[in-house]
Amino acid sequence: MTILVTGATGNLGRLIIASLLERGADPQSIVAGARDTAKAADLGVRAVRLDYTDPASVAAALEGVETVVLVSGSEVGQRVPQHQAVIDAAKAAGVSKFVYTSAPKATTSDLVLAPEHKATEELIAAAGLPSVILRNNWYTENYAADLARAAETGVLTSGTGEGRVASASRKDFAEAAAVVALEDGHIGEVYELGGDVAWTYSDLAAAFSEITGREVSFVPLSFDDQLAALREAGLDEGTAGFVAALDAGIRDGALAETDGTLARLIGRPTTPLVDGLRTVA
Repeated sequence: MTILVTGATGNLGRLIIASLLERGADPQSIVAGARDTAKAADLGVRAVRLDYTDPASVAAALEGVETVVLVSGSEVGQRVPQHQAVIDAAKAAGVSKFVYTSAPKATTSDLVLAPEHKATEELIAAAGLPSVILRNNWYTENYAADLARAAETGVLTSGTGEGRVASASRKDFAEAAAVVALEDGHIGEVYELGGDVAWTYSDLAAAFSEITGREVSFVPLSFDDQLAALREAGLDEGTAGFVAALDAGIRDGALAETDGTLARLIGRPTTPLVDGLRTVA
């Protein structure tokens, strides 16, 4: 079985390939799809050029591939056509399994990031691909910049209120992708994946305090106050609105649910918040 991982030089893609190898996959059976193959030289597997904006490169990369792990693109606003290119190539190649890294409750969520994932899931279904949808919650590593600011200021601010986040480390999510790619079955499943514990931003501030060795306080902001603070920090109107909308989604519970599915898939507890943060401290 040949497994292609797209976005292989990104943070998640690299970890998926490492997890495949750790779980006993033959390096010769793994293909790393990357826009710049030189950046994939250290992965220990064959690399092919795969540029989401170049459908010919996508089609060529999928030749002889049986399983595709589509790591969602990082260019917000561009992802649907980019994903479409991979979906079309996978259908033409007749792949036997198509794994996609989506967002929590993508088809029903009000989270500002959800619409592109919803559209992608619909394209996968319309293509009739034998798919596995992995709806990944937040990566704990997303809070690296907040941790660095808190270390300097002793303050964590956001518009999340008492909203909870069931985050896990990227490695946890990468292992789940490796499991469903390697194991028989899973076709047709939609897995809602999150950490074992859904924490609040007060908990996050406490974790920051433990790591930095200084007291970090959580200061909740209203939507309007956060928007004003982001503008004052130099963000343009669109970016400030996007960040504030993300936090409003967290406040309203978009990332709060966890049912242990991720831990069951990877066969171990998910990485605790403090441990995940220490990797980026």
